[in-house]
Amino acid sequence: MGNSMKSAAFLIESRLAEASRGSSNAYYDLGVIYSTGSDGVDVDLIEAHKWYNLAALSGHEQSKICRAEISLDMTAREIAEAQREARNWLQDNTLRAA
Repeated sequence: MGNSMKSAAFLIESRLAEASRGSSNAYYDLGVIYSTGSDGVDVDLIEAHKWYNLAALSGHEQSKICRAEISLDMTAREIAEAQREARNWLQDNTLRAA
């Protein structure tokens, strides 16, 4: 694995660790990564919507705009899947924290 791939993986891992602690900025950053395909990941609008949704639920204002923008390029089924994944993330991480 090249250095850029290692640093990208580290960035995502660190954001996931922060997200598991409820960081709205980490949620937003993950949304940006998946919606733009940055840091060595493929564009994944379902995953991006999930993270923007979690950030929005945490009060992150910019994420609401980003979520609305990518929703225009998604089907209703994709949005429903992203919402399910967001609920699952919350449930899994709330149970772990308890």
